[in-house]
Amino acid sequence: MPPSRVTTALAATTVAAWFVASAVGMSDRISLAAGFIPARLMPGGDVLVSGFGMGGISPVPAWLTPLSATLVHAGLAHLAFNMLMLVFCGRFVEMALGGRGMALLYGVGAYAGAFGQLVADPHGLVPMVGASGAISALFGAYALLFGERRGRLADHRFGKALHIAWLAGAWIAFQFLVGFATAQQGTTIAVAAHIGGFIAGLISAKPILRWRYRRA
Repeated sequence: MPPSRVTTALAATTVAAWFVASAVGMSDRISLAAGFIPARLMPGGDVLVSGFGMGGISPVPAWLTPLSATLVHAGLAHLAFNMLMLVFCGRFVEMALGGRGMALLYGVGAYAGAFGQLVADPHGLVPMVGASGAISALFGAYALLFGERRGRLADHRFGKALHIAWLAGAWIAFQFLVGFATAQQGTTIAVAAHIGGFIAGLISAKPILRWRYRRA
């Protein structure tokens, strides 16, 4: 397997953060403080969220919560699935983009996921937690960089553009199906965050790759 210092560091930090929060028994309060809450970005949002049950203004600035939310997870199963995807996709994406490029894409994905959730539910009060948006960006980059164009896409004049459009369309359709299925079971998944992160990965992978080899 390719070397993966940044991937390993991200996974280790995320797992450690979850275990610390669980050990001190403050997972719910940490989710409110560090999770991404769209309403906080609205006028008077911090005051509204404070009344929602945070017991005061969050010590984490609203603009930083897309990153801090990646360290907070809803449970062990949520953490385990995200870390599995991070380690699998991250190793190969890091091999292609380098450590700095990988870290940059992870951050871009975190903010793109938060933006997607903000657009979908701008006044939402439920904290969005987890690294799914950032990891979706890695998955998008992995699909773009390592996926093969097949059939007519391989020979089409606009094969690259069609390949990106096909990946985006398939991911969006899949996320809506997952969201519908989980909603029937009373579970909420940040579908918009997954879509936003994935699209960011598709858009950012090649520019970051060119940036890495700009002097080659």
